[in-house]
Amino acid sequence: MGPDTRPDLTPATGSATTRYRKAVRLVTVGLMLAVAALVVPASAVKSTDVALVKVNRADGVDLTPDVVWILAVGSDARPGEDMTRTRGDALQLIGMNSRTGAATAIGVPRDSWVSIPGHGYNKINAALYFGGPRVLGQAVGNLVGIQPDYVFISRFKFFQAMIKDIGGINVQNPVAFDDPYLNPAGFRKGRIHLGGYGAMAFSRIRHNLIRGDFDRSANQQRVLRGIQAKVRARSHVPGFIERGVLSVMEHLYTDLSPAELFRLAQVVAHVDPHKITTCVVQGGIGNVGGASVVIPSVSMARRLGNDARNDATIGHC
Repeated sequence: MGPDTRPDLTPATGSATTRYRKAVRLVTVGLMLAVAALVVPASAVKSTDVALVKVNRADGVDLTPDVVWILAVGSDARPGEDMTRTRGDALQLIGMNSRTGAATAIGVPRDSWVSIPGHGYNKINAALYFGGPRVLGQAVGNLVGIQPDYVFISRFKFFQAMIKDIGGINVQNPVAFDDPYLNPAGFRKGRIHLGGYGAMAFSRIRHNLIRGDFDRSANQQRVLRGIQAKVRARSHVPGFIERGVLSVMEHLYTDLSPAELFRLAQVVAHVDPHKITTCVVQGGIGNVGGASVVIPSVSMARRLGNDARNDATIGHC
């Protein structure tokens, strides 16, 4: 057998006691994943509010083994609809560096007019409807130049429940805005606290934002930062991580083994909040067949991808 090329996921800093506690926690989570995979089998009757699908990387894409890429997608599928075959809403390509703890998110406006493999040109979120998670991953990967390793999809109801379960999140809102349907009272400028519904609305509103879809994507990244900060802050509370793992497993469809889920959990746990960078692919507004679309800047998307590919860090937007 050749040498083990998997990255060392052990944090390089911190006291021996801290490292020991983290190791114990990760082993506990790993055991819970294995047990949950046995007692909560994938079946047609299980609630699937969350899906984690592995995507085969495209040939010719140069990716470092230290970086894991996950395409996070929000689905507004109605009850009874397959959330993996509806139009996606929030699209964030997230990279995490298992060696340095760095992470980055590249936001892609959902109305971006792109080529969808096997289906011609359409809004990028339609790729989920046409071909499921893998085709959506290919469409985003072709735009940015980085094919994701995994596609993570969640229903907004589950997203709201998750935010509620962790006690809400804090975000820094750069400009006040509202929406007559989702939040008539609006969100004030500055540091604000969001509960489950508030986080969902903050992530989805676009019509009263100055740059519409682009600003909405940036707000989604602010929510992701808020989630990461809250989870990290409460990770030391006994049972917090374990309850979260079981909650996800009860509603999860995945083609990953417990061992791979455990390794992925290790990467997520290693993210350093001080090493997170975010950018949104910019572009112009166009019209196709009477529908408003985003004409993404392919050169910017590729520049962000090239910048983040090897270390999950973006120098500037």
